Amino acid sequence: MSSADTATKPPPAAERVYTHVKQAVLERRYEGGTLLSEGELAEAVGVSRTPVREALLRLEAEGLLKLYPKKGALVLPVSAQEIADVVETRLLVEQHAVAKVVPAGAQLLGRLEALLEEQKGHAATGDLAAFAVADRCFHAEIVRAAGNTILAQLYDQLRDRQLRMGVATMHAEPDRIAKNITEHTEILDALRAGDAISAAGFVQRHISWVNTLARGDVR
Repeated sequence: MSSADTATKPPPAAERVYTHVKQAVLERRYEGGTLLSEGELAEAVGVSRTPVREALLRLEAEGLLKLYPKKGALVLPVSAQEIADVVETRLLVEQHAVAKVVPAGAQLLGRLEALLEEQKGHAATGDLAAFAVADRCFHAEIVRAAGNTILAQLYDQLRDRQLRMGVATMHAEPDRIAKNITEHTEILDALRAGDAISAAGFVQRHISWVNTLARGDVR
């Protein structure tokens, strides 16, 4: 088999189901509280039920679904406790990281500028899922630049939870889209100025507002 054939070979059936369901959950096309049936998923992706079960077990292990034998898989809602736990972890990691990257190099600043422009583009088209991805990438870029691989790996483990919460919170508070852009600009400006204290303060304020949703409706 040639390398070209290998490159175009479709992913295994279970992987296709996993990607389909996970993306739909993260983008809120499958809302929290939705019961998914194996048969419907098999038909939607064009596979048998066996790879569907394999994919759903994997997603259950990641905390996105709860399986009920002979009934299907329940999409777990984003809970207030989950939001609070993620926010606490993000604050510990990101305030440390943003202070550590000062003085920020041209490569990091350039990457953050590009991601900020990407967010503005997604905001203009109303693509909340893509906006949430760019939002997460902005923060992840700072964490990676701090140079601690263990912290970067810990932060990456929060990725899916952050994406899902990002879409959920923007649905709950649409004005957060513009505020996110403004607050990311403040963080970037502080990094450009080499002001570690201000940068950490902006990160703290930017992340902490999510806790208000933990006391309200995050559906």
